[in-house]
Amino acid sequence: MIKVQLFDQQSDLVIDPKSAKKVVSAVLDLEQSQADELSIYFVDTKEICRLHEEFFDDPSVTDCISFPMDSDKSLGYQFLGEVFVCPKTAINYVAERGSDPYIEATLYVVHGILHLLGYDDIAEEDEKVMREKEHTIMLHLTDKKILLRK
Repeated sequence: MIKVQLFDQQSDLVIDPKSAKKVVSAVLDLEQSQADELSIYFVDTKEICRLHEEFFDDPSVTDCISFPMDSDKSLGYQFLGEVFVCPKTAINYVAERGSDPYIEATLYVVHGILHLLGYDDIAEEDEKVMREKEHTIMLHLTDKKILLRK
């Protein structure tokens, strides 16, 4: 069983920690990941912009940022990495387009975890693969009612 560290450092969207851990576990199960631990941070707009600028030289707001850690599974204990999610970005996105901020924020968690697992979305073909994977996972999570919630 993976150890999921959750850090909620924002007040824009109330997130039940149990629901977040279920989302993470379900994604890793679907991807058949054998990682031992990962961290998810829910942060405000100011913090996601700070991270985006510090690590990507881009001060604009973004939905999530991932920092992969251990890629060598032979070490015995694998800390997969960290995902920073900005729920306010989800709230703003759905305000313009409709939908549910919890579904949108769940997608950001899925996206971040996929980055930790080695998926990329820079090249067009890689982005297509990642979007298809996100879609498949979100269908499963929605069907099983495993989404972020209050």
